[in-house]
Amino acid sequence: MNPATSMTAKAYSLPRLDDGHALRRAGAGYRAAVMTEDRLLAVLHEAASAAIEATSGSGDFAMVDPTRGQHAVDVVADDAALAVLIGAGLGVLSEESGRHHDDRPVAVVLDPLDGSSNASRGLPWYATSLCAVDGEGPLAALVVNQVSGARYEAVRGGGARRDGQTLAPSGVARLQDAMVGLSGLPPAWLGWRQYRALGAVALDLCAVAEGRLDGYIDCSPSAHGPWDYLGGLLICQEAGAAVEDAAGRDLVVLEHGARRTPVAGATPALLAEAVAARQTFPV
Repeated sequence: MNPATSMTAKAYSLPRLDDGHALRRAGAGYRAAVMTEDRLLAVLHEAASAAIEATSGSGDFAMVDPTRGQHAVDVVADDAALAVLIGAGLGVLSEESGRHHDDRPVAVVLDPLDGSSNASRGLPWYATSLCAVDGEGPLAALVVNQVSGARYEAVRGGGARRDGQTLAPSGVARLQDAMVGLSGLPPAWLGWRQYRALGAVALDLCAVAEGRLDGYIDCSPSAHGPWDYLGGLLICQEAGAAVEDAAGRDLVVLEHGARRTPVAGATPALLAEAVAARQTFPV
């Protein structure tokens, strides 16, 4: 099964593609084409594949911007994904290169290599994450584990899947029973049963969506950009897990400088307890 064609077709209006779709007027002077959910997911899969191929072909982890933690391979992977996304008529907010075509009605929030520090050290937990966002919020998401090749996808209102198989969270409702993923170091034990610090937020959230982890707590103060978590957020939500910012801020933002503190739980009860624990120290 091709994971890019596993959803029921539904049309969205996007700027014109180069694939012969009929044209119509849309918004402020756009000539737009109809893009189905299947087509949108296919574009995300194509962009992810381009980023993964570029990552594999480069292997250059030289630090090009130490203040941002940006490696040479991040830039190469970003360029490859951007070519696909922009060519398909989508706007982009990328961790590596900022905002592109912000006048387009759908923007893809892109992290071409989430967990680049892991990748640079051969630790097998890093991914490419993409989330298409429209005026109503996250619309379609794809997170690809670059090591295993597993592809997690979701479309708003359509559920979440890994390689075509429906995802569901664990159902754990109490923090004392939960295995949680962490980012950053809390000042004290927060009450979990076990924890794992894996190093790639997008994959950590997918692990919550599929029940491998029960929750996720970002213990760093407002450290993560929307490219880190938006793909995993939609996948969690469509699987039935819950995600919030620890400070109650909107997680759906399209500003390059925005930073948030995401927390996830397999159930609303677990999320509420995890958020309360996280609020015991600065967010």
